[in-house]
Amino acid sequence: MADGMQPIDDKAQETGVRPLTSALKTLDLLDHLGRSSQPVRLALLARELGVARATIYQRLVTLIAAGWVEQTPEGHFRLTLRAARLAQAATEQAGLGIRTLPVLEALTAETGEAASLAAMEGDEPCILQRVEPKGVLRIEMRVGATMSLTESASGRVLLAFAEPERRHRLASGVDPALLEQVRLTGHAISSGRSIDGVLAAAVPVFDHRGVCIAALSLVAPVQRFAPDGWIVPLRAAAARLGDILKGRSA
Repeated sequence: MADGMQPIDDKAQETGVRPLTSALKTLDLLDHLGRSSQPVRLALLARELGVARATIYQRLVTLIAAGWVEQTPEGHFRLTLRAARLAQAATEQAGLGIRTLPVLEALTAETGEAASLAAMEGDEPCILQRVEPKGVLRIEMRVGATMSLTESASGRVLLAFAEPERRHRLASGVDPALLEQVRLTGHAISSGRSIDGVLAAAVPVFDHRGVCIAALSLVAPVQRFAPDGWIVPLRAAAARLGDILKGRSA
């Protein structure tokens, strides 16, 4: 590491320090809440996580005390805006925050469609930045939302350009010819099965090492889907994003 400190994973192995199991379980609940678009009832959380209601409630109380979760007047539980602030900080620290916004805005202005920037969060594609067009039918997908790795255009790009070992692990059941086609053409089209009536096209965004770290996509209702006119502006915008990641001007 640049400051000479040993990576935590290596140091933990040497010293025998183990992660706090209770903290991991509480963070798992936080992550689960983040996957829902609506406030969630205690009973549903317990059922979905397979944990006793009393245990889930104790973890919720902990998260409420820490300012991460709040309870609605109806008794449901939801994330506070602290999670949004953390998400913004994470994208900024990864170099994929506000500096990428003008590129997506320009792409949306040029094509008239919604533009999204996604990257892998664990084993799922997660939307890091999104710009919606004005005055047209909108496809509601929020920053922080996850997508199908095998059905979405962004997921297919991120999977096709992943490191071989990771691709092999995640691509179980996926036609290898499909991923090879994505690598050969440099873009992917969604299956149309994730969201009815909606299609998307995506291209990879490469960092200074030539590693695909994100996928840039355009999404629209089927009746407006026009990939032949999208690929060129998508690639140009992806190149500008790559320049930002390399420390150049957009």
